[in-house]
Amino acid sequence: MSTSYRLRPLPPEVAREVRASLLAPGYEHPAHVSTATGYGPCRVCLRKTVTGEERVILFTYDPFAGREPFPLPSPVYVHEHDCDPYAHDERFPEELRDVDVTLNAYAPGRILRAQERVAGADADDALAALFERDDVDYVHVRNTRAGCFIVEAVRRPAGT
Repeated sequence: MSTSYRLRPLPPEVAREVRASLLAPGYEHPAHVSTATGYGPCRVCLRKTVTGEERVILFTYDPFAGREPFPLPSPVYVHEHDCDPYAHDERFPEELRDVDVTLNAYAPGRILRAQERVAGADADDALAALFERDDVDYVHVRNTRAGCFIVEAVRRPAGT
């Protein structure tokens, strides 16, 4: 199935930096290490965390860093130890299809063009519809209940 977007999880090098320093990138706030008490997900592999078993690092992350001049930080989790980045970037993760998400569609300049609240099961279709719009450059997927950033979706280049 060809989609009009790709998911861009948190870069592994950002997670490695946080694991090594235990500081939030760009903010230098202390990161917090604990046993998972919720379902996560890890922002690198996009897998839900195993409550009471896996250890995670909670830190402040600005998903606009390097893209836009004005920050909008969010708390995020990564696994305490290295994990493989999400590899199926052409579709919304199966493991998160039971999570309600908010899709914030932006034009350059962090101009909010649309906002959709959908069940994770409907995220693929909703993302595809947002990328049919000429005024949408990228979409931030956020957890509707918690409000935190999960992953960025970007328009797939033509012909790929």
